Amino acid sequence: MDKTDIKSLYLNELEQEVRKLGLPAFRARQIYQWIHETLITDFDQMTNIAKPLREQLKERFDMTVLKPAEVKISQLDGTRKYLFRLADGNVIESVWMKYHHGNSVCISTQVGCRMGCRFCASTLDGLERNLTAGEMLDQVYRIQALTGERISNVVTMGAGEPLDNYDSVIRFLHILTAEHGLHIGQRSITVSTCGIVPGIRRLADEKLQITLALSLHAPNDRIRKSLMPVTGRYSISEVLKACTYYYQQTGRRLTFEYSLVKDVNDNLEEAKALAGLLKNMHGHVNLIPVNPIEERDYRQSNQKAIMEFKNYLEKNGINVTIRREMGRDINGACGQLRKSYLAEGG
Repeated sequence: MDKTDIKSLYLNELEQEVRKLGLPAFRARQIYQWIHETLITDFDQMTNIAKPLREQLKERFDMTVLKPAEVKISQLDGTRKYLFRLADGNVIESVWMKYHHGNSVCISTQVGCRMGCRFCASTLDGLERNLTAGEMLDQVYRIQALTGERISNVVTMGAGEPLDNYDSVIRFLHILTAEHGLHIGQRSITVSTCGIVPGIRRLADEKLQITLALSLHAPNDRIRKSLMPVTGRYSISEVLKACTYYYQQTGRRLTFEYSLVKDVNDNLEEAKALAGLLKNMHGHVNLIPVNPIEERDYRQSNQKAIMEFKNYLEKNGINVTIRREMGRDINGACGQLRKSYLAEGG
């Protein structure tokens, strides 16, 4: 009999499972709190649960617990990059970043990715599989346990396209923000997407208070398609209409991620086009100096080009920030550590 991953269950689902064992609902709440608040790694750590019940739980359920395969700590800013091994032997990346406003964790939502964005190492070997809600949650849980510090912000900007794993990501979000779990506020969570239009609209209808970040990276379909093959399926016009719908349904301002690539999308003509495109879009632009990867010939824009691009947008009424680079000395960009680890026979 295939076991159910207990970490991926909602509290009401766990209550139903506990009732099948002939036990009262409060037992489910105890179990749930052990898993999602105390962050235990083994059923036997549930000290207020009788041993016979713990044995029943072991027979009926698996508990997702990720094992660190490698940890790298940046000497520049203390960023920690974790390579976690999954139960099936696959490995995924997660990143812990310390900011003045709190600790952020960037998690993966898939093993690999099939979106094919040309500046990203995560997609080079394609998609292996989706992650379960429990596997996403445990990236946050393990890092909080390993660092001993509270996680206050979570972003789904690691490997994978979150809206390509929609149902598990929604389950992850609800459990992460639930009262009996870590109870991280929805406004402290960012879900990024390369622009899966049906997924954006579906997410809008959930009416969650999370931040939606669109990986835009170009002001027109021609340049964007050269960087992001998904543009062949969903044009910028279609994507921005979906983003407008998201704002209308949730009232949440959007973030538009824009990786600056030298001589590709970083001149003032692109800045002018971008300012026109986003002038009524209720959001801000996050400029990202692209993190070069060996397999592509893309290079980072120089500081002068970055500042000129930023200044042009600001002068034309666009809110803009430049993302602070974190973990540059430890393969900080998503997909880099996993790829080097696998290449070395890990």
